[in-house]
Amino acid sequence: MRVLVIEDDAKLADYIARSLKEVGYIVDQTVDGAEGFSLASSTTYDVLIVDRMIPTVDGLAVVQSIRGSGNDVPILMLTAL
Repeated sequence: MRVLVIEDDAKLADYIARSLKEVGYIVDQTVDGAEGFSLASSTTYDVLIVDRMIPTVDGLAVVQSIRGSGNDVPILMLTAL
């Protein structure tokens, strides 16, 4: 299973990625929305984990763009809001 983590908090992103890798997932990471959208558009993922407040393009806009492109990948939103 392949997961994309879009999270700008390095410690949290590393913790999530490390935990998923320990149980056998393939994990890609990025810290900003523009790169996250690019990765989600060019690679097939089984699930995305997206922070709501990330640089360049916020998480909500990333999700809207992904859905707008017809991609129905499951998405888990992270937020402190």
